[in-house]
Amino acid sequence: MSETVEYKADPQFVTLGPDFSDPVAPAAFPQATERYWNADWAAELGLEGLSAEERMKHFQRFEPLADNQPEPLAMRYHGHQFRSYNPELGDGRGFLFAQLRDRENRLLDLATKGSGQTPWSRSGDGRLTLKGAVREILAANMLEALGVYTSKPFAVFETGEALERNDEPSPTRSAVLTRLGHSHMRFGTFQRHAFENSPARIGQLIEHCLELYYPDIEAGEDPSAALLKAVIEANAKLVASWMAAGFVHGVLNTDNLNVTGESFDYGPWRFLPYYEPGFTAAYFDQTGLYAYGRQPEAVFWALQQFAGALALAGDQKQLLADLNTFPAVYRVALLDAFMARFGVTSAGRDEDEKLVRAFLAFMQDSLLPWEQVIFDHFCGEASFARAHARGYKGDLYKVFRDMLFEREPVLPARLKHAIFKQDKPVSMVIDEVERVWDAIADEDDWAPLNALLGDVRAIGEGYGLGVERVGFIQPA
Repeated sequence: MSETVEYKADPQFVTLGPDFSDPVAPAAFPQATERYWNADWAAELGLEGLSAEERMKHFQRFEPLADNQPEPLAMRYHGHQFRSYNPELGDGRGFLFAQLRDRENRLLDLATKGSGQTPWSRSGDGRLTLKGAVREILAANMLEALGVYTSKPFAVFETGEALERNDEPSPTRSAVLTRLGHSHMRFGTFQRHAFENSPARIGQLIEHCLELYYPDIEAGEDPSAALLKAVIEANAKLVASWMAAGFVHGVLNTDNLNVTGESFDYGPWRFLPYYEPGFTAAYFDQTGLYAYGRQPEAVFWALQQFAGALALAGDQKQLLADLNTFPAVYRVALLDAFMARFGVTSAGRDEDEKLVRAFLAFMQDSLLPWEQVIFDHFCGEASFARAHARGYKGDLYKVFRDMLFEREPVLPARLKHAIFKQDKPVSMVIDEVERVWDAIADEDDWAPLNALLGDVRAIGEGYGLGVERVGFIQPA
């Protein structure tokens, strides 16, 4: 294998023992066509030297990486799905493949989606549609460009199987995705062992997460409370960044939220075309439980379930007190996220809140494109000429504009980037996603996807909100 000196294998999850996962075999796929390779993150992990054959060996056949897990592990967890508890969950079409350290010494996971059946597949085929893989590539890269802490699509191989699905035209093409993430330790991981009434295993998980993901925290007398505080802060920042990005995850079940507050597992996601608090992403979310405007509530509810699981090993009164800090922590995170999106300084929490409320009032009244308005006003008054040329009007607009233009721009030199010479920002609304997919489905034309990813990279560089790592390849 062609690793470099940067490659640092560190398989830690397996040290928890057999109660937390099940060894599984990856599916044998009839085809291996590489469709995506995240070259930037491969370099961060010391895997940039892999040949095409080695990439196929490790990320389509899932032969172990050197000194890493000897076999894939399907992780065990439970969870609330649309607030109904399901004790039959677990990795049903994926597994933890490897763990390794990046250049900052963070422990990262390489985990899969669509890699075959496991003991937790129930009636599922364990597969992933190619469209699902493409959608995850688009969601994660756009979110990263907008400053959201997200998992990274690492590798995608088309696998040559024809899949039947009831929510898209079938048969449809298949793929296997490898996802790079900071952690796949879900809230539902803790829920499973609480359901099985195992304080000892809950204690193991707490110690494991504090040591590996929050090593700077002094746990003190109650490690469960220390972990809960960290997870509350991380997930408050996560949902705040979704709100500022105009993003709707779609399925905020407790198995789709994790201890590091990292966005992951992109199914029926959407970006707002315009501001609508009741906008939903999933056609099956008929009550709007996970609508855009209800995402903070959904995350808070999930944190309550997480705290309930921690209570088996900690002090319930202290955990409840910590839970009650979420609204205040979220408020600060939300205002920080919006000031970053506007590219201006804070004027104090109360004044920042007035600005955000003015923005949302204008957006709800005007029904203008969400991303366009932010793009046109980035860095506040430094974008006066660009915003003025757009011809915005109305009393509500004037209130928002005047409040925004009172702020100092942060790094207005960003406006010199080529993206701000364009008339429109990069869009990831559903019509754009379908346009990219249609080209692949109808003509096997990957150029629109690669072009859009290039545009996403550019907007990430221009906004300067997130890590500028968007890697992709020209498919064969």
